[in-house]
Amino acid sequence: MTPSTIAILVEGRRRRRRQWMIVIWSLAALACALCFAMLCLGTTIYPVKDVLRALAGEQLKGVSFAVQTLRLPRMLAGLFAGFAFGIAGNTFQTMLRNPLASPNMIGITAGSSAAAVYCIIIVHTSEFVVSVTSIIAGLLTVMLLYFLSRRGSFSVGRLILIGIGIEAMLSAAITYMLKIGAQYDIPTAFRWLSGSLNGSQMSELPPLVIAVAVFAPLVMLLSRHLSLLELGEQAASSLGLNADRTRVALIIGAVCMIALATATTGPIAFVAFLAGPIAKRLVGIGFSSVLPAGLVGVNLVLASDLIGQFAFEIRFPVGVITGILGAPYLIYLLIRMNRKGDF
Repeated sequence: MTPSTIAILVEGRRRRRRQWMIVIWSLAALACALCFAMLCLGTTIYPVKDVLRALAGEQLKGVSFAVQTLRLPRMLAGLFAGFAFGIAGNTFQTMLRNPLASPNMIGITAGSSAAAVYCIIIVHTSEFVVSVTSIIAGLLTVMLLYFLSRRGSFSVGRLILIGIGIEAMLSAAITYMLKIGAQYDIPTAFRWLSGSLNGSQMSELPPLVIAVAVFAPLVMLLSRHLSLLELGEQAASSLGLNADRTRVALIIGAVCMIALATATTGPIAFVAFLAGPIAKRLVGIGFSSVLPAGLVGVNLVLASDLIGQFAFEIRFPVGVITGILGAPYLIYLLIRMNRKGDF
C-alpha cells in the first residue's frame, strides 16, 4: 500500500469522524432545545429564566409546581424512554441485519406490554413489580424467539416471521385482558398502551434511569462487536469474536432498557423501528450508530409529544404521533424489501 493510498484512507476516516461528531452534537443540541421547550410550554408559557430558577429549587408562584411536578417528570420520561427505545431498536436491527427486526415488530415490546397490562389490570401490583415482570417477560420472549428460529438452521427471516406471529398472539392476549378487566382500569390501560407521557411521576423514573445508565454504556462498549455481528456470524467468528457471548450481552442490555421504557411510558410506537435507520443515514458507514440512534430516539419522542400537545385542537398521546410518522416508512420498507427479494 503506497503512502498516497494510506493518506487517502486516513483523510477519509477523519472526514467520517468529523461527520459523526457533527451529527452527535447537532442531535444533542436539538434534544436540549426540545427539553427546554417541554419545560417552558404548556397551558401557561414560562420564560427560560423562570424555568431555570424553578429547577434550581427557587419557589416561584405557579412556576415551581408546573415545572417540578408536571413538566420535568414528563420531559425526563420522554428523554430516557426515547434513548432506551432508540438504542435497543438499533441493536436488534444491526445484530440481526434487518431493519424489520426492531423490538416492537418481533414481539419483544408486546411481551413486556402483556406482562405490564397483566400486572396493572389483573393483579394490581406495585410499579416495581410491573418493571421486574416486564423485564422477565421481554427476556422470555427473546428466548422463545431464538429457540424457535434455531430449529434446523438459524434464519433471520424466520425469526422475524415468528416474531410477527408472537406479537399478534400477545396483542390478542392484551385485548382479552382489557375485556375482562375492571371498568375503572380500562381508560388507564388504554392510555398506557397508546404510549403516553401523561401523568409521568418522578417516583416512576428511577428504574428506567438506572437501566439506561447501566446498559446503554454496555451496548456502546460492545458497539464495535455489534458491527462485526452485522457482517454475519461466520465472518465475526473468523475475526475472533465470541458471537454467542456478545449476542447474549447485547440482548440482555437492549431488552432490559426497552422493557423498563415500556413499563414506564407504554409501548411508544415505531421509535425503536425508526431511530436506527435515521441514525445510520445521518452517520454513514465506518462509525457506530448506537449513540446517534439513542439521540434520534430522544428527539422523536420529545418532538412527537410537543406535536401531540400543541399542533391540534385535541391533545394526542405521543404514541399516536410516532405511529403516524412510522406507518408510512414501514409500508415503504416492506415494498422495497419485496422488490429486492428479501422476503
